[in-house]
Amino acid sequence: MQRTAAHAYSNNKLGTASQGDLTLMLYNGAIKYCNLAMDALRKRDYAQCNDNIHKTKNIIVHFREQLDRKYEVAKDFDMIYDYIYWVLTQANVNKDMEMLEEALRRIREIRDTWVEVMRIAKKENSSHIQQI
Repeated sequence: MQRTAAHAYSNNKLGTASQGDLTLMLYNGAIKYCNLAMDALRKRDYAQCNDNIHKTKNIIVHFREQLDRKYEVAKDFDMIYDYIYWVLTQANVNKDMEMLEEALRRIREIRDTWVEVMRIAKKENSSHIQQI
């Protein structure tokens, strides 16, 4: 019963989230899976490490696929995502904690920037509504 309620809540949260909130959830998911990969690597659970690195890479691939290439900044994001993907691949192949930490650091930087963008947009939107 509790599990069903939690699942329903989670589905409702996803169904009512804004595009910005969904993007934030994906960044947080990538961070979560990267952390889980690091924990698995520490435990020498290479199968679990591999699984979580692949989940992180899938999120990065999703971000790359969603880039609107008509904007110049999309090229910059594509290069960043490509780099993170490469770092994750190298971390997986070499079972390298430092590479995982590098990927995690970059994902967190992008997520934190996204949070700031959302905060500014919300503030500007709120300001605009007060003027009307």
